[in-house]
Amino acid sequence: MTRHVAIIGGGYAGMAAAVTLAQHGTKVSVFEAGKILGGRARQVTLNDICVDNGQHLLVGAYSETLRLVELVAPQSAAWQRRPLQLHTLGGLQLSAPRLPAPLNTLLALLGARGLSVSERFAAIRFMLAQRRAHFKLMQDLPVVQLLAQHAQPAALVDKLWAPLCIATLNTPVATASAQVFLNVLRDSLARHRSDSDLVFPVRDLSALFPQPAADFVRTHGGAVTTGKAVDAITQTTAGFNVNGNHHTHLICAVAPHQAMRLLAGLDKLDQVRALINAFRYQPIATVYLQYPAQVTLTKPMLGLTDGLAQWVFDRGMTHGQHGLLAVVISAEGHHRNLAPEALAQHLDAELRSALGTLPAPLWHKAIVEKRATYSCDAGLQRPDQVTALKNFFLAGDYTASDYPATLEAATRSGVKCAQLILDQA
Repeated sequence: MTRHVAIIGGGYAGMAAAVTLAQHGTKVSVFEAGKILGGRARQVTLNDICVDNGQHLLVGAYSETLRLVELVAPQSAAWQRRPLQLHTLGGLQLSAPRLPAPLNTLLALLGARGLSVSERFAAIRFMLAQRRAHFKLMQDLPVVQLLAQHAQPAALVDKLWAPLCIATLNTPVATASAQVFLNVLRDSLARHRSDSDLVFPVRDLSALFPQPAADFVRTHGGAVTTGKAVDAITQTTAGFNVNGNHHTHLICAVAPHQAMRLLAGLDKLDQVRALINAFRYQPIATVYLQYPAQVTLTKPMLGLTDGLAQWVFDRGMTHGQHGLLAVVISAEGHHRNLAPEALAQHLDAELRSALGTLPAPLWHKAIVEKRATYSCDAGLQRPDQVTALKNFFLAGDYTASDYPATLEAATRSGVKCAQLILDQA
């Protein structure tokens, strides 16, 4: 049987699946409703500048994402790679030395400024206890409860664990899955030294992977269509009909709330629909403030405290967009009550308070993704990539995985779907 795989969704999950299949000679057709590839990690244009709909940071442990970027765009200098540094203005200052893991992490905690001696040793005890337990819980529970079980001081939670949890899971510690949080700590801080590296893309997120991935797929005989939505999927006796064309296999690689519409009416997918229907969602707000070109930070990324802003990125240092700062607020919070104009003005004031004198911004723009990720709550059940419907697969950062809603979870799910198809006799 000649396989022809339809992939609905041209984000990181869909393009990872498409590249993997095309690389192995399988015919692929990708359908993306938007005009720009990337899904929830895509390029947008503001004042003739290409930025992202949300600021993303990778780490060295994101092995599948980094591998795929190098596959479709070899030797393209797609990122800046720096040893782990978490520097918060007026707060935590943590830097990992270039030593084997987990020694680098332990020494980073031991030498962290902004933490008391007792807080440093409490953090080290926590990491050592999780290492002894292989970062595995008997039963999932909220992060805040796990930290309480290990007597983590409230100040340490506020300065270190809560910001890390929000940054990686986009979910507050009160409800976030402790097991998923431990999975992230295990892979980024406890395996290899390079896994903890911070990886800053130097191009927009569409240009980083989805666009060169589309070129790769087309070069290998596949098709990538943008700007045309798939209204419905029709089952046939030998596969699926998508936009008037027959396909033997189908990978649904859209966001979970979008998948619900496509799954409607398909046999044997009631359980998948029920799992997705139970999801809660978390927002991410990214506010771009364009200052005069001489405005710069001391590092590409700095943490902020005592306000709405959590992180600020200097896109002049990473993307050559001098004077452009991206302020990120992850998960739910009081900022949701502010209109975009008021939010931008509020964050400008917070930056002035944290950084000192700043000239007035030349322009600003707030981008709020209301359903940026699912809420990665303790005990959450996520659908598997394999479904009860023959030759119908799910890809996306929301599907079953060790990881939360990250680019790495997305690309891994896409590669897994592709491999399941390739492994069929």
